[in-house]
Amino acid sequence: MRKSSPTLGLDTSLLKPGMRIAVGLSGGADSVALLCALHGRSRELGLVLHTAHLHHGLRGAEADADLDFCRDLAAKLEIPFHDARVDIGAEARRAPRSTSLGDPIETSIDSIEGTARRLRYAWFRQLLREVPLDAIATAHTLDDQAETVLAKFLRGAWTEGFSGIHPVLNFAEGLILRPFLQTTRTEVEAFLQVHSQSWREDSTNRHLTFTRNRIRHELLPQLEGWNLQLRAHLAQMAELARDEEAWWQTEMACLAPQIIVRGRPVRGGGRATTDADGIALDLARLTAEPVAVQRRFLRYAAAQVGSAPDFAATEALRSVALTGKAGQKLELAGGLRAERTHRELRLICAPESTAPGQGEEIQQYECVIPGEVAAPFFNCRVRLDLATSAEPKVESRKAVLRPWRPGDRVRLRYSSGPRKIKEVLERMKVTGADRVQWPVLDVGGRILWMRGAELEPDPAIRVFIEPLLS
Repeated sequence: MRKSSPTLGLDTSLLKPGMRIAVGLSGGADSVALLCALHGRSRELGLVLHTAHLHHGLRGAEADADLDFCRDLAAKLEIPFHDARVDIGAEARRAPRSTSLGDPIETSIDSIEGTARRLRYAWFRQLLREVPLDAIATAHTLDDQAETVLAKFLRGAWTEGFSGIHPVLNFAEGLILRPFLQTTRTEVEAFLQVHSQSWREDSTNRHLTFTRNRIRHELLPQLEGWNLQLRAHLAQMAELARDEEAWWQTEMACLAPQIIVRGRPVRGGGRATTDADGIALDLARLTAEPVAVQRRFLRYAAAQVGSAPDFAATEALRSVALTGKAGQKLELAGGLRAERTHRELRLICAPESTAPGQGEEIQQYECVIPGEVAAPFFNCRVRLDLATSAEPKVESRKAVLRPWRPGDRVRLRYSSGPRKIKEVLERMKVTGADRVQWPVLDVGGRILWMRGAELEPDPAIRVFIEPLLS
């Protein structure tokens, strides 16, 4: 008996007749299924198909075989094939970034994953402009959506973060489309098996040092023990958050002319405006709004000066607006500064303050415990929390993020004793300007974190290092 062909949740509402569209083809099951599904319906939908494959310069012969597979598949389907090659590893090393737990393996891999994403989309935009194309379709599935929303939740995202993967991205060069967001990975593989279509497996997809892979292979399956519909519910949350965020943005834009005041008041009336003045908020109008609107508007206003405060920072701003006194100032992570007058709250985003020695170019940042601080010079954000067993006296201590100094020592995890940072950097093959400014986190003379090294944790203080978003 012939098997019935499984249907895929292809969102054809994103596709228009005559559209010149390239499928981002990695060779994996999702992208192969998307290409085959669109190819099978291209005449019906009036599409002109292309394929696009980016070789990341990783995984050696395995990646070369992926390229050959994608090229052969495009030739078999008689679809134009575009490819390019980048060196993700070299690019990631030029701009090393740290992640949430300071784990050296996780740091390098997550940095590579983020770098790959950035370069991939830069190449997509180049293709849109040069081929030219109307759109590029990527094969993100419902499972990818669920994993993204859960990852955003774990990282403490604001509500807009729960919108997850958007079905459409609008660039000046064209569109990025995700027509598979209602399709599961299980449906994708069933579709390919029925059509006897092979695909490639990326060996790193099971590497548990990737944050996403830990979510995919460990956390989500555990949570599904509580609710088998969890993935669908997370995808639904993304859709709800996306629609609500769009509504809020419209509301904020309508409210802005009533609350935002440009420039500074001058004697004799009127206001003087310069680029350094930031923006001011009319406190009487702002505080008359419901709490939900206050929070949203403070975030909206901060975005106008180039900042994205988290929940704690937003609440600090709201507290100054509601109960602060004239002359009160507030300095927050990311260089966001607030100044209160009798009638206004002024927001300015300036470079983060540092404490270098006189005449020196050394950058360092202080952070209270518990607390957090952004460190643009080191391209990271530091957050320090107290462990549940921490002694009260820890709360009065400060941490300093700074470049290492001769004589600094660290205790590597699982090592027998302290090591000189100089020796650790030599083993890591860190040289040149990077070596001079290599960051460490100093708490009372003890180094609790060093970029690229896994240190023995402090039982009283939990250290979280995250990349600054560009």
